[in-house]
Amino acid sequence: MKNLILKNISEIEGQLIDRDGNQFTVKTIIPDEETAKCRANVVELEPGNYAYGYHYHEANEEVFYIISGTGVVRTKDGNREVKAGDVIGFPTGENGAHVVSNESENEKLVYLDFGTTTLPEIAHLPDFNKIMVISQEVNGVYDK
Repeated sequence: MKNLILKNISEIEGQLIDRDGNQFTVKTIIPDEETAKCRANVVELEPGNYAYGYHYHEANEEVFYIISGTGVVRTKDGNREVKAGDVIGFPTGENGAHVVSNESENEKLVYLDFGTTTLPEIAHLPDFNKIMVISQEVNGVYDK
């Protein structure tokens, strides 16, 4: 990190992401431009929504900490229920494939999404048979 970062989640303005009618909010704690090795965001999911879609990474690992609410994590080996206080570690490769969804009827799911930022990165999107390539020069989604 270039400088010490101290933030209060309640003071961070979130960015609403809308993908095909599915919405989630991301509050950036540690932005990519402030670090060379890691990043952190708080993700908020209203009932009936999921974040980012089912994927796995070749270069970067992620750890999620469930702050509040309940949800379901889809993995390569099936669905896992999660609740406040749970920590989930996603390794690189197919064994780390995941998507988090909020299947409750009235409770927001909030979690900390912490991960490494190794470039170049290839994220696999198995449901669409596509890959996302991220580097200093390229950021795009391509057919597999």
